[in-house]
Amino acid sequence: MKIILGIIMMVVGALITIKSEAILNFFGRIAFFEKYLGTEGGSRLGYKLIGILMFFIGLLVMTGMIEGFMRWILSPLFNLGG
Repeated sequence: MKIILGIIMMVVGALITIKSEAILNFFGRIAFFEKYLGTEGGSRLGYKLIGILMFFIGLLVMTGMIEGFMRWILSPLFNLGG
């Protein structure tokens, strides 16, 4: 089941990245992306970053490495006391 979910996430992430112009035309511009990622192409870049992130998370889910990755990302929060 993890493999199928990972492949679906990877395909959707790739489609979001490839079709960012169509997604921009359908959903419109996002003020946060326009403010922090550029003046004209901020939303387009934001959609591409979302697609790349979704592809990466799908790859981690498919290979079963999501637990180790999340443990590595969150380890500074759990080791506060030393």
